[in-house]
Amino acid sequence: MSVRLEVWAPLPKRVELAVGEERIPMQPRETGWWVAEREIEIGLEYGYVLDGEGPYPDPRSGWQQEGVLGLSRAVDHAAFSWTDDGFSASPLADAVIYELHVGTFTPGGTFESAIDRLGDLADLGVTHLELMPVAEFSGDRGWGYDGVDLYAPHHAYGGPEGLKRLVDAAHRHGLAVLMDVVYNHLGPEGNFLPLFGPYFTSKYTTPWGDAVNFDDAGSHEVRRFVIDNALMWMRDYHVDGLRIDAVHAIFDQSAVHILEELATSTRELAAEVGRPLVLIAESDLNDPRLVKPVSEGGYGLDAVWADDVHHALHVALTNEETGYYADFADADALARAITDPFVYAGHYSAFRDRLHGRPADDLPGDRFVAALQNHDQVGNRAMGDRLSHLVSAGRIRIGAALLLTMPYVPLLFAGAEWGASSPFQYFTAHGSPQLARAVRRGRREEFGDFIENVETVPDPQDPATFEASKLRWEEREREPHAGILAWYRELLALRRANPALRDADRDAVTVHHDPDAGWLRIVRGPISVVANLGAEPVELDVGGEIRLAWPEDTAITEGRVTLPPDGVLVTETPR
Repeated sequence: MSVRLEVWAPLPKRVELAVGEERIPMQPRETGWWVAEREIEIGLEYGYVLDGEGPYPDPRSGWQQEGVLGLSRAVDHAAFSWTDDGFSASPLADAVIYELHVGTFTPGGTFESAIDRLGDLADLGVTHLELMPVAEFSGDRGWGYDGVDLYAPHHAYGGPEGLKRLVDAAHRHGLAVLMDVVYNHLGPEGNFLPLFGPYFTSKYTTPWGDAVNFDDAGSHEVRRFVIDNALMWMRDYHVDGLRIDAVHAIFDQSAVHILEELATSTRELAAEVGRPLVLIAESDLNDPRLVKPVSEGGYGLDAVWADDVHHALHVALTNEETGYYADFADADALARAITDPFVYAGHYSAFRDRLHGRPADDLPGDRFVAALQNHDQVGNRAMGDRLSHLVSAGRIRIGAALLLTMPYVPLLFAGAEWGASSPFQYFTAHGSPQLARAVRRGRREEFGDFIENVETVPDPQDPATFEASKLRWEEREREPHAGILAWYRELLALRRANPALRDADRDAVTVHHDPDAGWLRIVRGPISVVANLGAEPVELDVGGEIRLAWPEDTAITEGRVTLPPDGVLVTETPR
């Protein structure tokens, strides 16, 4: 099969298609587009020469087999034989999302090797995989948030064919797939977009330099570039939705915000392909407009990460109160977070020294994704330490019990379900020595105020940092990991079996707590969770039959239970 290539390049005066040593003049079209005079074979290497410089990879390259500095290859999406006809993702109200990094999920670190573990996740009770970004980024290892070829699945993971095989296999196991996409910035190495057109604008300042151009001159084609990319993942790779990174860093003053346009386009594609597609935003704004319908002045997205819930859980379990965690040192913060995803809803934030957020109003719980851990909250710690490195066995279980009985969509970070011993550290493999030095220096400077010896902060460029972050699946068979895994299995089974635990009505949740004694109780229909985060045992009235208990010998005597510090009890009242 062959394809005729076109490229949007309004900046150069002359564009040539490079195929091997051949240079084929391209013909200009309206609004900065150029079209090749002849077709090229699928899979053949090609690039674009701009005013005699290059060749550079295609901004819409579907396959970068040699990485960000190599040339492009076109992909025939119709050539893959899908076997997932009839698959439909579970609604978010019933979902359990599992966030994973392809490179550290298995020893092989590829799409193909991840397939071998899909059965484990389905058996655990997961419904959705969330892949950290896989668009082509610099080097053969990294988190993926510095991608530059947004249309090309990363070469080290297995490229387009590997990703399709993973999605197809996930659907066979009943698992939906969500793709983490980054539209607020691109990485520095291999980013040739500014040579082609006004993909960026200096109107706004971002931590990464000029902002992606969503509302300045030429932005109509940049918006099209992003929308087409999002639809490609859901149409051509059959993914079931997107997690959109840091939307608070997407700047757009257009009458129709790019997120609203994306939501509208996604709904149209869902109708076309006949299956549900979802959009989940990461945002630190505590702004319910992201998930309110367009008819109510919202952007129409399906859900948003509720970081306040994570922060409240983390502080209650670890007693850490540095940085933004200081805002959640209030003894009532966790109790509020259980029924209100935005603890800061127009309240004064000492960390920010300003008012922050607005009320979530009557939005249902399935509009919010809550996590006990995620890649940011683990990997952005100096040593990449997980919750299992920070708290007792009892508090690991308390955290899991609270997360999985809250009225939100729960997200598990890969390995949390067995208290993985491996950290999740920040790792890169930039080819530029200057960039590598800057990343190494920046990482250590970031923790200068928190760590006595910054030389102990793992070097992101050292391959050993990446290797240390790989999950060790074999440890699930031994303690303490086996016990934690069993705890998660029982909780997820309880969630599946009880509609009350999947009810998105936040008003149907009752929370009791004593901030002085340190105990807390959640009641959702027939299910009750009681946890003791205090320093002394507590004696409490409880009802129902024990479904889970820590310590394991905890017993109910005449309707009362004595919970030691770090104890937790899950009961069910017969219907």
